[in-house]
Amino acid sequence: MVKYLIVIVGPTGVGKTEVAIELALHFNTEILSADSRQFYRELNIGTAKPTSQQLSRINHYFINSLTILDDYNAGNFESDALKILEECFQHNQTLILCGGSGLYINAVCQGLDEIPHVPDGIREALNQEFALKGLNDLLKELKSLDPIFYQKIDKNNPQRVIRALEVCRSTGRPYSTFRHNKKKDREFKIIKIGLERDREELYLLIEQRVDDMIASGLFEEAEGLFDYRFKNAMQTVGYQEIFGYLEGAYDREEAVKLLKRNTKRYVKRQFTWFKKDPGIQWFHPQEFSSIINFITQIIKKY
Repeated sequence: MVKYLIVIVGPTGVGKTEVAIELALHFNTEILSADSRQFYRELNIGTAKPTSQQLSRINHYFINSLTILDDYNAGNFESDALKILEECFQHNQTLILCGGSGLYINAVCQGLDEIPHVPDGIREALNQEFALKGLNDLLKELKSLDPIFYQKIDKNNPQRVIRALEVCRSTGRPYSTFRHNKKKDREFKIIKIGLERDREELYLLIEQRVDDMIASGLFEEAEGLFDYRFKNAMQTVGYQEIFGYLEGAYDREEAVKLLKRNTKRYVKRQFTWFKKDPGIQWFHPQEFSSIINFITQIIKKY
């Protein structure tokens, strides 16, 4: 029997969790999370994890599976997710992968290049340099060490810049020399669903979401994690802006403005990433019946 992985992607705040749960209920299956920051037990309010009620409706994998002290990356996720898929496909014809972390989605769907292990401390040192000096100095170093990758990279994405530099520093070779982009075969069919809303509609939802997070205690959560601010798990929108406030770089009002602005910028980067994939079929989150029909028609073909 052919097995199917239904992949639900889209930007933060678009409504992926609700759609994934309804699909899981419809197909009587389970969900693997590919929102990489939701893996960490300490990050709750700022990552908009599924609620305890939502988690009780459908079995989710990877939510709360790590601590912020763990060294975990997309390569680890590829290996772990494939093991879970193999086990779950023994009693499910369909499974669902849901998230907004494009690299982690790609890790499962097509595999990643084999990148050498980076010794402990290099990434944390780069995170500290980014926090103290900003992104421009890191970009200058990347341009010097790997001009080929420098031309391709999203220069507004510090995590991608830091990832490239940590490989350059630890291996003495350009990051681009390890990137072959050779797609790996999978033993299951992949059906990709993208969720999108009108940009103004989504931005209004994000504004409200940030306000709700703050009311729920986001500043207090970030304050409790301040001593870990240079850990890789903490290099994410929603916490970095508050860390700047706690360090005295600006006031609370400015922190809220930055949080909303940077969340919207992150949404743009997510859209840019996912829109490059022609295999994604796009829907509004409320078009649930159309999503079901689309998936069902593909399954009927096989």
